[in-house]
Amino acid sequence: MKKALLIIDRGSRESEVKDELNLICEKIENCGLYDFASYCFLEVIPPYIEEGIRLCLSKNVDSITVMPYFLYPGMKLKESVKQCAQLCHSMKTRVCIAKPLSYHSILHCIILERINELKGKMNLTIPDKNCDILVIGHGSSDRGARTAFRHTINTLIPFYKSVNFCFLELDTPNIYEGVKKTVKFGTGFLIAVPYFLHKGVHVKKDIVAELHSALEKFGHKDILLTDHLGAGSQIIEAILDRAKEAESRIVFA
Repeated sequence: MKKALLIIDRGSRESEVKDELNLICEKIENCGLYDFASYCFLEVIPPYIEEGIRLCLSKNVDSITVMPYFLYPGMKLKESVKQCAQLCHSMKTRVCIAKPLSYHSILHCIILERINELKGKMNLTIPDKNCDILVIGHGSSDRGARTAFRHTINTLIPFYKSVNFCFLELDTPNIYEGVKKTVKFGTGFLIAVPYFLHKGVHVKKDIVAELHSALEKFGHKDILLTDHLGAGSQIIEAILDRAKEAESRIVFA
């Protein structure tokens, strides 16, 4: 039976987002578990969900495993799942829909990796126990999103001098408040982690501007900013884990 994997992303106009998704799909195909892998967007720009499903079907696959590519549960996730389920039903397509990445243990590992990569790039020999970490999430009005985010944050606490969190928008504490708490109570070296899948405008511009503004007010040294979560091998592993979990619950006739 020929299988396709379809990633549903929220959507962005930044070219880096498409580049990362293309790389992820290429790596998934190279794993040999799927005959075809592609992506689509919930909003902002095409290809939209219907186009993504039709592209998979054009490859003569027998079933589609859908990966909602989100770090949190929330309205965008629910909307993407709803649209996909309705479209696949109307097209009489065999489909199984995976859980999002939230609560996957590998997210914790990716954050550790990004921090270690930064320290290596900057030739920093400062022990982890002397580092204050500020993890910056997007933010959501859905309380389940905050709970999922806090779950990942809590797994980092044993490794560093302090671990704080904040949000770019839609939830509190905001970045100013997160920096204030980190500067006030932290005594170590400050490292910020953008908890984002892609290097979109939020990571490239918005977070940088908010951090700079907050630090100016406190007259503090710059916080070093790690890379976002990205498209590395651990993300691929997480996607394939979620896909396998979904497929194990469904037997196609």
